[in-house]
Amino acid sequence: MLPVDAIPDGGSASAGVPAEMPGDRQSLAARRFVLQLARALHQHGTPAHRLEAALTSAAGQLGLQAEFFSTPTSIMVGIGELEQQRVHLLRVEPGEPNLGQLTRLADITRRVVERDIGPAEGLALIDAMDREPPTYARWLVIVAFMLSSAAVASFLKVRTGDVAVASLLGLVTAVISLTTARWATTRPITEPLAAFVVTTIAFALDGVLRTTSGYATSLAGLVILLPGLTFTVALTELSTRHLSSGTARLSGAVVVFLGLGVGLALGAKSGAALGDTLRETWPMLAQFSSRDVLPAWSEWVALLVAPLAFTVLLNGPPRDAPLIVVACAAAYLTSKFAGAAVGEELGAFLGALVVSAGSNVLAVVKRRVAMVTQVPGLLILVPGSIGFRSVTSLLGQEVETGIATAFRVAIVGISLAAGLLAGNVVTRAANRVRR
Repeated sequence: MLPVDAIPDGGSASAGVPAEMPGDRQSLAARRFVLQLARALHQHGTPAHRLEAALTSAAGQLGLQAEFFSTPTSIMVGIGELEQQRVHLLRVEPGEPNLGQLTRLADITRRVVERDIGPAEGLALIDAMDREPPTYARWLVIVAFMLSSAAVASFLKVRTGDVAVASLLGLVTAVISLTTARWATTRPITEPLAAFVVTTIAFALDGVLRTTSGYATSLAGLVILLPGLTFTVALTELSTRHLSSGTARLSGAVVVFLGLGVGLALGAKSGAALGDTLRETWPMLAQFSSRDVLPAWSEWVALLVAPLAFTVLLNGPPRDAPLIVVACAAAYLTSKFAGAAVGEELGAFLGALVVSAGSNVLAVVKRRVAMVTQVPGLLILVPGSIGFRSVTSLLGQEVETGIATAFRVAIVGISLAAGLLAGNVVTRAANRVRR
């Protein structure tokens, strides 16, 4: 899934690498490289279990004895013998997956551990990478927001006019997200503010056009902000016994769900009132709504559009866009048909298993980062919409429905985490047999 897959096996402090010596310049450069690599991996969205494994492998092959402890907001790195260990504390902010930068980091790390370049040169490359402009222009990111919302609306089986409304709401979400991300003081209110504005517009249009699809279009417009991926990663970390990181990440996902739910509850009320007023003022607007049912082929178009939008939103390498489309299609179709045959939970497990195992095999064959195809494939499966529905049910005093839906979220999330871990086990076992 992550850069650890791209780091060659073997090698340690005793395998042809000089032991660390105090004051040794090469050792100092190696320590600095490992510390900067730790910060960069975390910044670009690496989960704790993968981050610690990748850093342990890299440090061992650079001749360092090191231990790592990662949480969503900090990393502790202890380097040296236990009695003389120096501990470094790195304060970091939780980062979203940046597939392009993770690919670059894996390439740099591979070159350093294979002795193509020195640690100092690797450190300079990481610093230069951080100063580069974003891979995709801002206008393209906004278009990706709109396309992802339209694709999700197609998956929800809404009507033709609702897809256009979902695209508009995706545009609103993009503008709010990109604007609030500029300042640290406004970043924490992104989710509730976006949920309030998007839901107000959705329910106002619902009242004017009389489509009764305000909830579905709101969900489609806010889909990129749903923390379903964070929730699944948290369960994976808990399953791998990274309890501190998993608990903190899970708490963060719950808080985001609550923020979105509060914004939706307020927006639904204000939007409904505004829609009633507009309908009484301009009753002729209802005729502009398209009530045509979406054609059957729209789902397959959405299955092509959504991965391409995810590629942009996750800063995936453009060269890997076809592989991302294949991964998302494989995950979605496996989950869809298996879920119809044997149940939603097993369908989610099999979908995650397919995308995890396939991504790991691809990473070994092409020497790339498994996360490039694994994260988009997982993103199309995560139970964010179900969790969103659970929170809104609880806020609407539908306690039994809310609790039942929350339990469903937990089961689907655990199924996805189990599928990811099973995919890792299967591919590692296959690698051992092949050797």
